[in-house]
Amino acid sequence: MKRNIRLLIEYDGGRYRGWQKQGKNADADTIQGRLEQVLSRMTGEDVQLIGSGRTDAGVHALGQVANFHTDCGMSCGEIRDYLTRYLPADIGILKVSDAGERFHSRLNAAEKTYCYRIAVPGVPHVFDRKYLWHFPEPLDMKKMEQAADFLTGRHDFKGFSSIKRTKKSTVRELYAIDIEKKEKEILISFTGNGFLHNMVRILTGTLVEIGCGRKQPEDVLTVLQTKDRQDAGMTAPPQGLFLVSVKY
Repeated sequence: MKRNIRLLIEYDGGRYRGWQKQGKNADADTIQGRLEQVLSRMTGEDVQLIGSGRTDAGVHALGQVANFHTDCGMSCGEIRDYLTRYLPADIGILKVSDAGERFHSRLNAAEKTYCYRIAVPGVPHVFDRKYLWHFPEPLDMKKMEQAADFLTGRHDFKGFSSIKRTKKSTVRELYAIDIEKKEKEILISFTGNGFLHNMVRILTGTLVEIGCGRKQPEDVLTVLQTKDRQDAGMTAPPQGLFLVSVKY
């Protein structure tokens, strides 16, 4: 019986075209493709890596989860050492463990948390400048929090996604949206049972437009009702977004 190996991964997505492999000739351009290259070389097998979800081009992860099946007899520690040695420095393996036969990193995921980082204008951001959205206007936290309260719960979030047509349900549940202002940045954390394509970035862009006065908190209710992407705010740029954790 093949082993089912679970990986906990962090990566800087700045130079990649996202998590998902885009074809056999583009392995080096994606996180999944680069990992599969090294895993296949390590095992001598054609490894198919399953991620908990897809991150867009330029998006980062602090706690991506993935799994693959293999006949490889290396210990989990040896696998981690091998990956650490041969992966580029912007992809790190935090943990390797044997998972149950039926574990599936995407289908078994029960909760995900994303965090978006926005720079406070007028403050130097020398070391984190590549990982922040440098939005130039001050933001009204109270209005953003009011809108976040409207968004929390179980809703059809189709209007907050880039999906045009789908037969699958676009209903998701947001357990919490936490907005925290620090000295140099604003952190917006989204925790839910799943997220649609570009959902976090569109939610963030909408909250920012509310924070700077271009929209009102009640406008998010209109988007939930019409399910029309045009009624929502802009799509926040990818560099400020991090997949923080996945729970099972």
